[in-house]
Amino acid sequence: MSNNKTLFIPLAFVGLFFFSIGFALGINSFLMPVLKGAMDMSAGASSLLLAATFVPFLLFGIPATKCIEAIGYKRTMALSFAIFAVAFALFILAASERSLTWFLIASFISGAANCVLQASVNPYVTICGPLESAARRISCMGICNKLAWPATTAFITYVIGKGISDIQMPDLYLPFSIIIGIFVALGIIALLAPLPEVKAAGEEESSDNAAPSCPYAESKTSVLQFPHLLLGCLALFLYVGVETISLATANDYAKALNLAGDNWGFIPSIGMVVGYICGIVFIPKYLKQDSAMRICAVIAVVGSVLVALIPTPDVSVYCIFLMALGCSLMWPSLWPLAMADLGKFTKSGSSLLTMAMAGGAVMPWVQGLVVDTFGYQASYWVCVPCFLFIFYYGMWGYKLR
Repeated sequence: MSNNKTLFIPLAFVGLFFFSIGFALGINSFLMPVLKGAMDMSAGASSLLLAATFVPFLLFGIPATKCIEAIGYKRTMALSFAIFAVAFALFILAASERSLTWFLIASFISGAANCVLQASVNPYVTICGPLESAARRISCMGICNKLAWPATTAFITYVIGKGISDIQMPDLYLPFSIIIGIFVALGIIALLAPLPEVKAAGEEESSDNAAPSCPYAESKTSVLQFPHLLLGCLALFLYVGVETISLATANDYAKALNLAGDNWGFIPSIGMVVGYICGIVFIPKYLKQDSAMRICAVIAVVGSVLVALIPTPDVSVYCIFLMALGCSLMWPSLWPLAMADLGKFTKSGSSLLTMAMAGGAVMPWVQGLVVDTFGYQASYWVCVPCFLFIFYYGMWGYKLR
């Protein structure tokens, strides 16, 4: 499937699915300030929504990959949308009961659906064409994904006809019902979409006597024998955590600063999209994937420091743009670097990387605790060491074989 014309149609459908991933994750960016206002929650309590969304990645990473092995990529994608529909039905129940517990359960189910979908679409995009240009394909998918984060808030506030500060629990019934219908339709689209099954090099040798497509992986007996993969999992764990902070906290931070408006989430989304466009243009012709990761890590460190230090808060919030710009090409670069040379362990490696997305549960929760103790602006310091480790991985860690 390396031909560009052959790839276009499957990637167009997968791009739609990436948009749905961002839309579902964007619900946290919307709900955190809503619950803090309507149910008088602390920052630490509201950040539990993010934890509930990302914990399933740790629990369901391996089962999701087993599901792909059993029924294939396409049916697994369809299954994820059915789970999404159940999750948003539970969000309606949570709103009717005004119950944090039910909101957390709904977020957990939504996270499980996201895990199943991420476990299928990310390796699919990575291995459906040349590995050296995988970051370019993932950048295209990233544009679809990141534009959806603020679209969630824009869509729900438009349907309700109120700003975030005025929304009450009963207002959520109609938009969530519409979203359920959308996810059911996406499940049907996934089943009907022309998505051929794909295999990574060395994942399935034709015969015992055939020369291995991936000699490095052929000598291994366990997926845990790939240092570059294990370090990549740690880098991805930290990355998903700080990317979630960048994308999901802009609205909440703006509310804490008493800034007007409900769509501050567009600031990091625009930063991500700008970075993805650079990835599409420059990778791999002018910029290698590891170089892109190092450059982005430096930009993200600068952005985090500026958000935390600039004394004028309404300027500080705009520096989240730099954090998001730095995050943009980390995912597209990190995933193919970590999956390189896995051969027959490709699906197992994908499981570990999917589980590493649980970082989205940990880092925002840590930030929430810092917010309650030291204030919102100082909380962005927690991102700096994470971005520094990602720089290490892009410089040396991915080379460990």
